[in-house]
Amino acid sequence: MSLLSSKRPDAPPHLGDPTLLAALAAASAALARLDSATTLHPLLPALLHRTRLDAARRQAAADGHLIDPWHLAATLEGLPLRAIRDSEWVRDAGALQDAARLALDYHRWLAAPDGDAEDQVLVALAALEGQCPYGVPLLDAAWGAWLWLERGGTRPPLRAALVRRWGTVGVLRAPLPITGAAALGPDQPWDPAFWIPAVLRAVTAEAGAALDLLVEMERRWLTARAAVAAGRRRTSRAPAAVDLLAAVSLVSATTLAAALEMSVKAACAILDELVRLEVVVEVTHRHSRRLFGLAGLAPLRQVAAPPRRPQPGRGRGRPRELPAVVEEPPEVLPPPSLPRAGPLERRAFDYGDLEAAMQAVDEAIRKARAGLARVAGTARADDDAAG
Repeated sequence: MSLLSSKRPDAPPHLGDPTLLAALAAASAALARLDSATTLHPLLPALLHRTRLDAARRQAAADGHLIDPWHLAATLEGLPLRAIRDSEWVRDAGALQDAARLALDYHRWLAAPDGDAEDQVLVALAALEGQCPYGVPLLDAAWGAWLWLERGGTRPPLRAALVRRWGTVGVLRAPLPITGAAALGPDQPWDPAFWIPAVLRAVTAEAGAALDLLVEMERRWLTARAAVAAGRRRTSRAPAAVDLLAAVSLVSATTLAAALEMSVKAACAILDELVRLEVVVEVTHRHSRRLFGLAGLAPLRQVAAPPRRPQPGRGRGRPRELPAVVEEPPEVLPPPSLPRAGPLERRAFDYGDLEAAMQAVDEAIRKARAGLARVAGTARADDDAAG
């Protein structure tokens, strides 16, 4: 659904606007820092995976479908969530599933659009390339995006086209999903004199968040690698497991086994050993569908539902209602500061298994997207039958 305005300017806003120039300077600097940090970085495939999922979540939120990043990560592994189990109304569970399905659909547009979607992206890209009133790539892209939406174009192909446009004009050499999604939120102005600076500010925020994520991934990755590398055989798969965990935030034994081409039992043994070394934490505490993440990812414990087990001494029937107890949230301490790795430290590790592992993770995303689509199709069929 495109945004429409009553006034349709024939020309872009004047370049001398101080607000526009300040937003342009900040966005240019943020993108330059991100491009410099990611070029030839060994963790770039993992960063692309993480940022695409986060970008898809932000885009879904801008379109009115909120989903927590930990909910989305757990959905990829098929984990039941408290928001579904404890919901008083079925529509709450449906809203969460719809948000996850939309986010994964947006991820498909960013990662690998196919068929008709690819054709739409190429049309949007041609529209952006045809608008160069400023001769400044960021401003030209923002104005072209405004015209695309004003003339009735849809958002998903535009966002994918923006990612490709950054590569064409040399703004970003890696296809990082910087799209300024927040500028399409419900409270944003649509007058281009205000909207274009809003897009640039959103781009600045996204580029800064991607750079912060890369630094944090690198720090935790190398710290965990150093902890598991000592005293191991060269054929040990524990370092490769740490690689995957740092790349995808959360992983199950099944996904790890598929990524590293080993049995699920062997993957469980590796994960349990990493837990004992305090490199990895189990965030679900279930007998099945256990999820693991690098230390520091404990917030998922607040949204992951534990398995239903009978309570000792409790009879049959519905339990009586008890007054709600308000618990004080535990104090969350900031993680210790870790040094940033240099080129020599990065070369000390072998990243050869990372690309294959990321392919296995992409397959898990495709399966989750197909599963959510089947659920949505079944729900629509049930509604049609009831009607």
